Amino acid sequence: MKVVQVPMDDRLLRAVSERARSRRSTRAALIREACVDFLHRLDQEALERKYVAGYRRKPESPRVGKLGEKMAGEVWSKENWDEAW
Repeated sequence: MKVVQVPMDDRLLRAVSERARSRRSTRAALIREACVDFLHRLDQEALERKYVAGYRRKPESPRVGKLGEKMAGEVWSKENWDEAW
């Protein structure tokens, strides 16, 4: 593992230290976790942009959308409704 230095103002450093302490963790572990979460969120946002761009290039026909909605409702009600409640 590499060691990096990250300059922080006093207020941010106190907040990170307090949060790490409350989780019984270290600042380094908290910062690593925050970085992983941030990178994951960026990846998810990129996938969502690709998904939207794809549908803008080739929109779904209204008929297919209605059928998919109906099928999803049937699958949900049969397979998952009892488990969810």
